[in-house]
Amino acid sequence: CTLGSEVALRVGGDFFFDPQPGDSPVKLVLIAGGVGINPLFSILLHTADLHRYQEGKGNGYKMGTVKLYYSAKNTSELLFKTNILGLMSAFPGKIACRFHVTRQRSQVCEELQPHVTGK
Repeated sequence: CTLGSEVALRVGGDFFFDPQPGDSPVKLVLIAGGVGINPLFSILLHTADLHRYQEGKGNGYKMGTVKLYYSAKNTSELLFKTNILGLMSAFPGKIACRFHVTRQRSQVCEELQPHVTGK
């Protein structure tokens, strides 16, 4: 998003991401905290499948970029972090994530350091 962009925001409840082949591409911003990552991780996996399908078949829904912002108390409470790092590696420039920790007391592991902000 850029300054002045129009965005849709949904908090909680029943939500999903199921674009159809003829739909216009969208850029997704997913924001999660703690265990609230669960439904958003499913959406993230679905977007990765859409990217794979597009790369392999060259047709279907053209997925835009996805940015995940995920906050937890510390890096040990970041669920699915290894899977998320793998998706970022598999789809550079298409899937990105920023982790934010609020109460980190130990050193952040080297693999996560470039993606973590907070204390």
